[in-house]
Amino acid sequence: MTRENGSLQTRIRRWPTFCVLTVVLLIGFVLPLSGCKQSPKPADDGTKTIGVTLLTVQHQFYQDLRSGLEEEAEKHGYKLLVSTAEFDPARQANQIDEFIVQNVDALVVCPCDSRSVGASIVAANEAGVAVFTADIASMAPIGKVTAHIASDNVQGGREAAKLLAKAVDGAGNVIILSHPEVASVMDRVNGFKEEIAKYEKIEVVAELSAEGKRDKAVRVMEDLLQAHDNLVGVFGINDDSALGALAAVEAAGKLGKIKIVGYDATPEARTKILAGAIYGDVIQHPRKIGQLTIRAIHDHIEGRPTPPSIPVEVGTYTAESP
Repeated sequence: MTRENGSLQTRIRRWPTFCVLTVVLLIGFVLPLSGCKQSPKPADDGTKTIGVTLLTVQHQFYQDLRSGLEEEAEKHGYKLLVSTAEFDPARQANQIDEFIVQNVDALVVCPCDSRSVGASIVAANEAGVAVFTADIASMAPIGKVTAHIASDNVQGGREAAKLLAKAVDGAGNVIILSHPEVASVMDRVNGFKEEIAKYEKIEVVAELSAEGKRDKAVRVMEDLLQAHDNLVGVFGINDDSALGALAAVEAAGKLGKIKIVGYDATPEARTKILAGAIYGDVIQHPRKIGQLTIRAIHDHIEGRPTPPSIPVEVGTYTAESP
């Protein structure tokens, strides 16, 4: 032991007892304050609070859906806490955990992954928080969803097939730009395949995921154009997929030779349809989906029964549409 260490220990031993007790009490007071930071909870003023986790806010569809949620929530005096997962299931799970800690009265979830979201729904169930899914359903075998509000996507897929079949004159090789992690897309693709199978001269030669993202759709479509030089049609499961496919088709000098059908009928897609670059789209009504979701939550809060599934009609849009 060095002289310095020895002197230090001697000084500590000489501290008065009340000094030691003071240090201990200070440590006991400070440590709890330095622990995990707790999330603030909504003010307990009787206002009902609804947590919302969206798939993304980059797509026009979800911007409109959010507007519908906000408009209807304002009518009922509800407070919305809106977050976006941007296609990341882990991020969405953390958002749901945060809403549970905040003790929200209901949850609206647009799942990033329809299968893995089940564990988060179970956590909400155990905390007594009602879960509502909008646009995208949970396909997990666990977790109770009070109600699912979405377009009739199987019918939408059928309508997309009818549009594409008409565009290609009922014959030729077509492909699907999909996003199989999402239940609503699976419904669209299933409806599309069921309907397109009625056309004996049309063959679906490829189905690849572009994750509903425009930049990835460009790359996937470029690869498909290399692999299939005789394509006549493309079904993009949303407008970002369709617009990405269009960019690749234009770059390849095949505009007009390959017909494209999208899904959503966003303003940008409608412009391309009117210009003849995209043949047509299935129309969704995201604002109405948002409104109906809040109405379902209101019924639940008021103690009224809520149907487990609330379908929203779809339509079609082409250059000939009024």
